[in-house]
Amino acid sequence: MARRGLRPLAGAALLLLALFSAAALCSAEPEEAASAAEDPLIEQVVGAGADGDELELNAEAHFASFVRRFGKSYRDEDERAHRMSVFKANLRRARRHQRLDPTAVHGVTKFSDLTPAEFRRQFLGLRRSSARDLLKGSSAHKAPILPTDGLPTDFDWREHGAVGPVKNQGSCGSCWSFSTSGALEGAHYLATGKLEVLSEQQMVDCDHECDASDPRSCDAGCNGGLMTTAFSYLEKVGGLESEKDYPYTGSDGTCKFDKSKIVAQVKNFSVVSVDEDQIAANLVKHGPLASKDKHLIIAGLKFSQ
Repeated sequence: MARRGLRPLAGAALLLLALFSAAALCSAEPEEAASAAEDPLIEQVVGAGADGDELELNAEAHFASFVRRFGKSYRDEDERAHRMSVFKANLRRARRHQRLDPTAVHGVTKFSDLTPAEFRRQFLGLRRSSARDLLKGSSAHKAPILPTDGLPTDFDWREHGAVGPVKNQGSCGSCWSFSTSGALEGAHYLATGKLEVLSEQQMVDCDHECDASDPRSCDAGCNGGLMTTAFSYLEKVGGLESEKDYPYTGSDGTCKFDKSKIVAQVKNFSVVSVDEDQIAANLVKHGPLASKDKHLIIAGLKFSQ
């Protein structure tokens, strides 16, 4: 439930949310992201003056507002009571996180009545793989070590035009495709000066590339996938269509890939060192990065039209 800018040079704790986040960014709707900082409910819930008693006293009103705002409905009173208890727990978590990092903005989103386990099960679809396995069986290689002298203390690719609009993956576990397309959008912008909003649905429908370390683990649309195998797929088929030509549906579908409509091609990609300075250097030099678990960042390099 946190929203942060892409400012990865401020510290290791910002890493997963700051770099191209496959969960928080691709799951929030644009209007939510735009209005979050202005929503007075956020300040009431997690503001500095909100103590435990205040939270308890106002929880019902906050929940009623949440239900109205996002059009929620529950099958019976028991379900409603359960969801309100989950909602209250999420408010407490948001308040704790706010106190840990006052620079972040936390508050209510349409996911606020889901437990963390429910959110992971319904909206995250990232396959698990080790650092060594990511390099097996694909054209991925370790990114060269870059000089780190003179790195800026703060850098945001949104301010330079390399990041597209916030997208909503819906209830499809396709975050891996959003992370892949986001890194490719940034790299394509750096190579051409043009920001193309690229298609996740092409990968959801057409990418069945398998992990070389585990042939049973393949990109599987709404059932999950991995960015390295997605990049390998894009290399093999020639590239990715635009969102306009191959729009997102949020469900598994029949492959409709048209090679004549490719707008961005993958030439190669690299696995960046987990060293924070190297992550920062690669981000500044090569554009937005795709995040893999808590260990690796996958950098899209030398993409061209």
